[in-house]
Amino acid sequence: MASSDPRDAALAPPAPMSRAAELATAILTLAAIALSIHQLFNIQLFGIVLIEGRYLYILAGLFLSLTFLVFPLSRAKGAQWHDWALFALALAVSAYFAATALQSLESGWEFAAPDEARWAAILLYALILEGTRRAGGLVLFILVALISLYPTVADRMPGPISGFASPFWDLAPYHMISSESSFGIPMRAFGSLVIGFILFGAVLQQTGGGKFFNDLALALVGRFRGGAAKVAIFASGFMGSMSGSVISNVLTTGAVSIPAMKKTGFSARYAAATEACASTGGVLMPPIMGATAFVMASFLSRPYIEIAMAAAIPSLLFYFGLFAQIDAYAARRGLKGLERSEVPSLSGAMKEGWPYIAVFAVLIFLMVAWRMETLAPFYATALLLLINQLLKRHRFTGAGVLTLVVGIGRALAELTAVLLGVGLIVGAFSATGLAGTLVNELIFLAGESTIALILMGALTAFVFGMGMTVTACYIFLAVVLAPALEQAGLNQLAVHLFILYWGMVSFITPPVALGAFAAATMAGAGPMRTGLEAMRLGGVIYIAPFFFILNPALVGEGTTEEVLVTLTTALVGIWLISAALQGYLSLVGRLGDGAAGLALRTALAVGGFLLAMPGGGETGLSHAGLVAAGLVLSAPAVLYAATAGRRKPA
Repeated sequence: MASSDPRDAALAPPAPMSRAAELATAILTLAAIALSIHQLFNIQLFGIVLIEGRYLYILAGLFLSLTFLVFPLSRAKGAQWHDWALFALALAVSAYFAATALQSLESGWEFAAPDEARWAAILLYALILEGTRRAGGLVLFILVALISLYPTVADRMPGPISGFASPFWDLAPYHMISSESSFGIPMRAFGSLVIGFILFGAVLQQTGGGKFFNDLALALVGRFRGGAAKVAIFASGFMGSMSGSVISNVLTTGAVSIPAMKKTGFSARYAAATEACASTGGVLMPPIMGATAFVMASFLSRPYIEIAMAAAIPSLLFYFGLFAQIDAYAARRGLKGLERSEVPSLSGAMKEGWPYIAVFAVLIFLMVAWRMETLAPFYATALLLLINQLLKRHRFTGAGVLTLVVGIGRALAELTAVLLGVGLIVGAFSATGLAGTLVNELIFLAGESTIALILMGALTAFVFGMGMTVTACYIFLAVVLAPALEQAGLNQLAVHLFILYWGMVSFITPPVALGAFAAATMAGAGPMRTGLEAMRLGGVIYIAPFFFILNPALVGEGTTEEVLVTLTTALVGIWLISAALQGYLSLVGRLGDGAAGLALRTALAVGGFLLAMPGGGETGLSHAGLVAAGLVLSAPAVLYAATAGRRKPA
């Protein structure tokens, strides 16, 4: 995006596209999808077999070229001649590298490329930087540009950040040809896993899946107190899992949920904060989790389904905390649910939406039972399209197909440009050996304290998460920060989820808080106050990562008994913490006001924290002891809410 302010970029609508740009986007998107199907299903049409490097160059060329049409230099005018020129250049230079992929692999061009390949590498490098700027914003562009060029001056930097130097003439081909940079792990994950799930998510939404899950949420919780906000949790959580983008989730589901919340008595600030938190959590929620989970699976060399299952418990804790706070807020203020006429029946929603449930069942079965993470989304998409055409409700027209394909092209072009750009960061650390140096420095600064190292890691992740996309932030932190935490003996899977969570908190934490600010704009609320409210509502996102990195049972890394006991006490603890934050204990009663009420709420919060905190692992504390202390501290507040608090009017 061309805007210099990430907030402006986040809130800007898609640029208008001419008919020529739409047709080019549709044709190249369909070509890329066909290429992926040919490669991943190993079809070998006409005997053609593509080596991985050639496949990735073609795929990247198709979508990088589209970046210049989807994100033109002038958003108001759409793609102009200079955008089309960059479009053609990206196609041409990618075609060159695709044509020479086998020769470059056999001859080691990443270290000894001929002059023509060096010039082509410089051109592609410049195109990737410009594509990153347009798709990811100025903040990401500056970060990528500076770090990708760092190897040219690494030998002249002070000790902690010193590394091996490479002249630009050698660095450019290393970035473009080696499997350690732009065409390394991020792009390989895109070519093998991400593209299928982005396709599935887009088709699901376009065929009415988004409406079904919103109707299902309305039917389940719409009529309960605070029902509109509870619907937002379910709808935004699911849509965020598919899209992988906090901002797009806010802008789509928020258009419905925020007015509904305001209509039923929620303040504009609280409605915006709820939507921001629900949308942020969606990116962390299985089964799809956007693109980041697939990149994580590639980094860890583990099946995607293991990543999704590990992320399920922290996601449950986050949404349970959000749900409990909303319920307490609604109860304290006597807010009602939606009217019966505004809520569809559960049977009606299920009758309308059974095809989506069937498709999801097939998708999960293929991933879990047959371990077909790569092919499952294509099968599920084909089934969804077949059902869609058999039923009349959402049957595609010609215009609908074009809209769908262009929408998929937009999403994939944006993600490709960002992944290629962030890959340059990975390549720079690989070329200089700087990642190992930073690991050693972090461990040295933390000394013998694991807690200090984790706190430093959380702060680092938070800072680098500001203004970056979720996937870009994760990749950067996986290279820079994760090795230090792993070297300290912490569980690898817990470490990678830890950096993902702490890279996400900036979406609801001022001064950046892009998700909260986007929701505030839609609700007509003050941005900073909305951000502060979102911090309170989303409080679990700040503490849960510390719990599961200290005891990996909360990411499923333990015995069944340990996982169940730890999860149960964590849920009880979060319920109590949520009550303390809102002044009302759901299902029990109101907490007191004034100094006495503050004391009760403080004791309840501390007691809940001790209950939620897992013992064992790196904590060195007895889980039974923590539970006992938590129960003792929280008991007075619970008793008050059950007696005096129940008699007080809400």
